[in-house]
Amino acid sequence: MIVSLCMIAYNEVEAIDGLFGDIALQEYPHNKIEVVFVDSMSTDGTYEKMQAFKNTDYGFRDVKIVRCQKKNQASSWNEALMVFTGDVVIRVDAHARIPRNFVARNVYNLNLGENVVGGGRPNISSNVSSWKLTLLAAEDSLFGSSIAGYRRPSTEKEYMDSLFHAAYRRSVIEEVGGFNEDLGRTEDNEYHYRIRMAGYKMCCCPDIISYQHSRNTLKHMIKQKYGNGRWIGLTLSVCKGCLSYFHFAPFLFVMMLAVCGIMAVAGYSFALMVLLVLYAMFDFVNSVSCCTLKNIQPQFLLLPFIFPLLHVAYGVGTIVGLVQIPFWKKKIKNSGAAERIELVKEKVAENTRAVWEDTEI
Repeated sequence: MIVSLCMIAYNEVEAIDGLFGDIALQEYPHNKIEVVFVDSMSTDGTYEKMQAFKNTDYGFRDVKIVRCQKKNQASSWNEALMVFTGDVVIRVDAHARIPRNFVARNVYNLNLGENVVGGGRPNISSNVSSWKLTLLAAEDSLFGSSIAGYRRPSTEKEYMDSLFHAAYRRSVIEEVGGFNEDLGRTEDNEYHYRIRMAGYKMCCCPDIISYQHSRNTLKHMIKQKYGNGRWIGLTLSVCKGCLSYFHFAPFLFVMMLAVCGIMAVAGYSFALMVLLVLYAMFDFVNSVSCCTLKNIQPQFLLLPFIFPLLHVAYGVGTIVGLVQIPFWKKKIKNSGAAERIELVKEKVAENTRAVWEDTEI
């Protein structure tokens, strides 16, 4: 089975060294791995590092580098899908680390009859410090991050609505096509929704694991949460089915906080008190649960203040996204995103025919 291992990046020169080393050390036969890098016109030396990797003889079947003019994740992934030639596509984020058996375990599970596989994707922190471990604890917590099962190592095989660092059979890409380039950070949610609607299951396997670097500063983490929330709000107008009720929990909290705050100003403060007490209870319990983790740090005392900042940022982002829907819909009206989805289908089909012809020769 030929595997196309794909990564996209924009100005990730400080993040990709570790991942490049992981790719070079994969146990799966290198002559059966095609590496595909997509650079979104980086200006910090990311492209040059990709070139250096390509020029180093690791024995891979091929190393392709594509440049994408659009600084958009969906556009970059589509560029990768239009040039891969493998039987399988594996998506890996630039902020990731993968163990030596990562490709091999994905192939093993696909050979068991699955069409889309992935595994647990816990967070890690680089250049470990006490403060970064505190932020990592907040990100790892269900209260501070997400209930998505793939964020944590799985103990048994189970089917999920979405996966991170997933592996897809070529046949899946041929049927579903490309990513929706109108979407920002929710492009994978929408893509996996279409995969499920096409009748495919997404299998999370306990023997597959990869790692994602968490944001190393509170400012960047808050900015990330705000952006995630904003795209949840915008995506609601184009694909309700790819979102869950849990995506809107921070939005509901912020709205309740605003309503109860207005009532308190009007002299009815009981509702606000009840809301704050209930939230404080959840906040305290989850902060204490973080203290049961390894590497407990003195800064964990700040977790009760970090969690509400993350929730408010996400919730405000969702409100902004919902408000922006009419303007955004007008902006994307003639974007050509649907045509790009179909173009990927055509390109994959062309590449498939080319591979067959080469095999016959």
